[in-house]
Amino acid sequence: MIRLLVIDDHPVVREGLVVALEDDPGFEVVGAAESYEDSLSIMITNRPDVILLDLELPGIGGLRAIPRLVEDFPGARILIFTAYDTEEQVLGAIRSGARGYLLKGASIQEIAQAIRAVHGGESYLQPRIASKVMAELDPHKQATALSRRQVEVLQRIAEGQTNGQIAAALNITERTVKFHVTTLMRKLDADNRAHAVALAAERGLL
Repeated sequence: MIRLLVIDDHPVVREGLVVALEDDPGFEVVGAAESYEDSLSIMITNRPDVILLDLELPGIGGLRAIPRLVEDFPGARILIFTAYDTEEQVLGAIRSGARGYLLKGASIQEIAQAIRAVHGGESYLQPRIASKVMAELDPHKQATALSRRQVEVLQRIAEGQTNGQIAAALNITERTVKFHVTTLMRKLDADNRAHAVALAAERGLL
């Protein structure tokens, strides 16, 4: 029996998932919550095996919640179930410790398949999500193909802002800023922040 926790702030989605998953004799839904904060008591008491986690949540968002859940509840596997699939969200979730990524609209059969996969120690990515990951890993991808968010971060680096200031201005976490800085420096083949700004200016990215 796989013990499940659903974290989603939309009542219809949350309740619909619970009803559908409980129809599977191999699953036990031990709780449902509308936010990361509300899920903690359920996590501590019921210790789910798999967490279905939305990324857009009130309070601490899904991307910020992933590393906390991984650290505090290492036995639980995280399966993202969301409507959002930007490069930053997909790669950020996977790099933070999510074991699977599904888009809302997936059939209950695919959701069940993904749950069993991540519970068994495997990863599960829908083809559309997998293509984004493969594109990012493609060695032939242009080094200067920066995302919109990476350009925003780079512009603020050029203005002399710290990671904390960038995080506050863009309403993201410092961890996410560091992720973007590391990625854009790799893409630009830069040695440091100043070098990244100089290279970007030379290539017309700023």
